[in-house]
Amino acid sequence: MLSIIGIITILVIVALLISGRVSPIVAMVLPPIVAMFVAGYSFDDLGVFFGDGINSVISVAIMFIFAIIFFGIMQDVGLFEPIINKMVALSKGNVVLVAIVTVIVAVIAQLDGSGASTFLISITALLPLYVRLGMNPYLLLLLVGGSAAIVNMVPWGGPLGRVASVLETDVTELWHPLIKIQVIGIVLMLFIAVFMGFREKRLIAKRAQTGQTLNFDLSNSILNAETDESLKRPNRLWANAILMVVVLGVLMSGLLPAGLAFLIGVAIALPLNYRTPKEQMGRIQAHASNALTMASIIIAAGLFLGILNGTGMLTAIANNAVNILPSFLAQYLHVIIGILGVPFDLLLSTDAYYFALFPVVDQIGLTYGIDSLSTAYAMIIGNIVGTFVSPLAPAVWLALGLSGLEMGKHLKFSFFWMWGLSITLLIIAVLIGVVQV
Repeated sequence: MLSIIGIITILVIVALLISGRVSPIVAMVLPPIVAMFVAGYSFDDLGVFFGDGINSVISVAIMFIFAIIFFGIMQDVGLFEPIINKMVALSKGNVVLVAIVTVIVAVIAQLDGSGASTFLISITALLPLYVRLGMNPYLLLLLVGGSAAIVNMVPWGGPLGRVASVLETDVTELWHPLIKIQVIGIVLMLFIAVFMGFREKRLIAKRAQTGQTLNFDLSNSILNAETDESLKRPNRLWANAILMVVVLGVLMSGLLPAGLAFLIGVAIALPLNYRTPKEQMGRIQAHASNALTMASIIIAAGLFLGILNGTGMLTAIANNAVNILPSFLAQYLHVIIGILGVPFDLLLSTDAYYFALFPVVDQIGLTYGIDSLSTAYAMIIGNIVGTFVSPLAPAVWLALGLSGLEMGKHLKFSFFWMWGLSITLLIIAVLIGVVQV
């Protein structure tokens, strides 16, 4: 009975998350509470489950709040713009170089962990160049989306925070083995950029011979919106660059907890760039919405996981699933889910994938001696590359709005490239021992 209640609860949560009719907080708070009472637990138990769940995710929530504010400030002061502008200038109108520069720009822009800001920066900077050269703008979305998704394996990007919440582990330690996968993934994206760049060059020449043109409309108010120049601090560029390098260095070294590193970074960045308390609080308020939205989702997930773990629902589901699944299939379930990760992106939101599906796959894997980290890496690597081809990702709709493109054509152009990249990275992860089979 406990297993059935757990399965129904997860299905309800997934259905609510997919439907988009309620916020993730509603989906991850109310159904598990109802399920807990149906299973015979009391209000006292609810308090215990909530406390256990919050203890497991609070460090992740704090990290998200201050990481988003810190990188938001770095973006406000214009730290990334000179680097991006230099890359654009270096391309000199060469189609292959433009494709390579697109990957580099996306990698730099995604350092703040926000897909929305990555598309805003990359599309605004590069779309006019693509149009002027006659390049397919869907190639821009492919290269930016794939590169940004790989960089999004950083601790403050989202997916790792969700997994760290489930596993009750330090998100920075979770990230370290994935750094080599990120490096390999970026190299593969550069190879894709070169290949697609040469292909695009041939297509442009063919269109020129036949008199064909790409029909594309640049008239978009969002794309042409002006940034607030008053927030930029070009005279403090090097000071901000040093600050960001130091914060990232502390994060990678593990010298301080991630949340504390970003908190100190914010505390230094604010007076460094803005003199008055009013200006400083203005920057915090500007980025507080994104920061608190993610933190609140993480806290709601803590309750959800606290209930499912505390009641034993996840264990019951896993045990029953092991009895049903053939052993030869169950012991490779984490790899199978990883291979299907990009298609899952079309069906499941990020929250549903990591908060509902991952805990069940993890429990089954543990039964066959598969380490939780191995399951986590298989599912992260398999899924994350497809983040920005999913209609469930809000950043994708922002990208389409900025560029005037269509979701259907974006999926047709990018889906199989991203799925192929995902499977390739997963195979590499198995070969180098990041994923255990």
